[in-house]
Amino acid sequence: MSSDYLRAFAVSTAMSTLLCTGALAQSDLTREAEATTTSTEENEDAQAPNGATQLETIIIVDVGAGADATAGANVIIIDQQEIDRKKPQDLREVFSGEPQIAVGGAIPSTQKIFVNGIDENNLAVTVDGSRQNNKVFHHNGTYLLDPALLKAASVQAGVAPADAGPGALAGSLGFETKDAIDLLEPGRNFGGFVTGIWDTNSETYTTGVSAFGQQDGFEYLGYINYSNGGNFTAGNGDEMPGTGTDLISGLAKIAYESVEGHRFELGHEQVRDDDLRPYRANVYINRPGREPELRNYDLHRQNTVFTYTDTSPEGWWDPKIVLAYSRTQIATPEYFFDVVSPTEGATSSFNGKVENRFALDIGSVTAGFDFYNDKADLEYRNPTEPFFTDERATNIGAYAQARLEPFDRTRISFGGRADHQWFTGVDDSDWKNAGVSGNISGEYDLVPEFLTVKAGTSHVWGGVPLAENFIQNPLWTYADGPEPVTSNNYTAGLVALYNGFTFEANVFRTDISDARLPVFGRGAPVPEVTSIRTLDLVTEGWEIGGRYDWDAGFVSVKYADINADVDDVPADSEIGRYLTTPLGQIIMIGAGYTFDDWGIEVGGDIEIALKTERTLVRHPTDPESEKKELPGYEVVNAYLEWTPPSKPNFTLRADALNIFDENYTDRAAYGQDFDGVDPHFDPGRSFRLSATARF
Repeated sequence: MSSDYLRAFAVSTAMSTLLCTGALAQSDLTREAEATTTSTEENEDAQAPNGATQLETIIIVDVGAGADATAGANVIIIDQQEIDRKKPQDLREVFSGEPQIAVGGAIPSTQKIFVNGIDENNLAVTVDGSRQNNKVFHHNGTYLLDPALLKAASVQAGVAPADAGPGALAGSLGFETKDAIDLLEPGRNFGGFVTGIWDTNSETYTTGVSAFGQQDGFEYLGYINYSNGGNFTAGNGDEMPGTGTDLISGLAKIAYESVEGHRFELGHEQVRDDDLRPYRANVYINRPGREPELRNYDLHRQNTVFTYTDTSPEGWWDPKIVLAYSRTQIATPEYFFDVVSPTEGATSSFNGKVENRFALDIGSVTAGFDFYNDKADLEYRNPTEPFFTDERATNIGAYAQARLEPFDRTRISFGGRADHQWFTGVDDSDWKNAGVSGNISGEYDLVPEFLTVKAGTSHVWGGVPLAENFIQNPLWTYADGPEPVTSNNYTAGLVALYNGFTFEANVFRTDISDARLPVFGRGAPVPEVTSIRTLDLVTEGWEIGGRYDWDAGFVSVKYADINADVDDVPADSEIGRYLTTPLGQIIMIGAGYTFDDWGIEVGGDIEIALKTERTLVRHPTDPESEKKELPGYEVVNAYLEWTPPSKPNFTLRADALNIFDENYTDRAAYGQDFDGVDPHFDPGRSFRLSATARF
């Protein structure tokens, strides 16, 4: 065993011991889940032959949530080049082409992300390194992000590193927004752009404008985007009520970097969606005389992040400090016959981290502290019986993660973290819990520059998750205390590369124990008013895919088969709220080609979901309504983009979406597997026309 390897192991072990014993006394120290800026040495231990860790990535980029260099893990990165190619307008389009990542919901405000079939609430989710706490209302999406602000997205499915942050039960999900230096053209200190988009189906227009620059070490960026439009029409020709658009988003950043490399950055992002939605935003339920068909939803999300880094690290000194605040709120009236009760729920997180990356000859060790102070509250302003409830959780953690290349053709990553959580219920009862998490993964080049095998496993202690705001009940009791949720993850696969061809296969499994799924109150004649309801979740499956890249284009085909069980019974979208959703078999096909001489880029994608009957099995807690199978569907999209060689600062683009007018509900959407509700159909055929002018 090499001395460098022993040195790395000693550093990791010492830091883990020191941090675990000292963390609980450091209530003001910070930590989160954005990965440290990737360096050449750090990425080498994550790369397979020719630098490819998975199908999607040739170069690892810094995109948050511990994304940099977890050798052997199942990493999916959507980088700036991919985002520029897709020009996504919602999160589903961001992750198009990735069957392991399903996004359910016909409109942005109801979309939820599922990774290997597991709801994003069971992942460590960050935006620019800021922890997100977005469990507000199960009929809304848990995360609303305008992709126009997005530079990159990273997913570590299943096994996540210790520095991904607390609560990475089934992996990590990180988003990174644009910086001024990402947009400035070479040799310029100022720039900007204006965009305009028109969607023919819903007659929605979108306008965005941005300005950015740098001078004497200072950087600044301002961006605002506004969308407005009507309801869309499904593939069967029916108008979908409550699917209009009234969305405004903005991003502001300012940064300063000294000559010595000390970089300070402050960013603030806001997104607001304010429009009529179905009474339960993601499904239609007809209760005439009791509830209106539509009501207004005012959804507002904000994220503020301060970051310090040293862009010229030396030796063992490579620090990072993050301090952040995020908040999501929904305001909507509750109706009960002629009684109207204005209601507002909000979740927030004050969080941060302090960490340092220790560079070694054979890799690196990252160690630090993190914390979060999360809150979920509900204000129910009934004219006769108003109430206010809230749950709170505070967590302090310490961690260390090693990323090493101890031998030729071998890369490993291992680490651990210790967390202590204080949980407060709606009745002001206090509960303390503590636990440890660990992970190890690695990869080995069986045939250099051709075939790599990889595997990883992790055990995660997640503490007690907060309950959804709109389900909180002021009469809840906690009996002997809520049970912390834990998980075990397993993943294995191989990657083969040859003359532009890439082949990858992965198998995965996640077991989550004591997952919390509270109910408002149930039972008669004596109601059971308790917040304690835990379930066990198992998701497993496999993915295979192939891709061919050449100078002017690419072709990609991927297949995933994902199944989930809750308490040993096949899951459906009702019992799976905040846990999972039935997915089954999904195929993604994509292609693109660029005619450089003409400035033309063409491409498209196909999503195929195969019929599944696993949802016909009734779960003991299901509604009494009849169960339904999930039908299959095929959706075809294409695009053409033109940047005239004589006017390189001007781009025109046309997207043809759902070309064959398929009438369908996307596989990850809620409520399509049982009677009693009518789920949203997704938009039918539409043409999206856009123009961008840069200056």
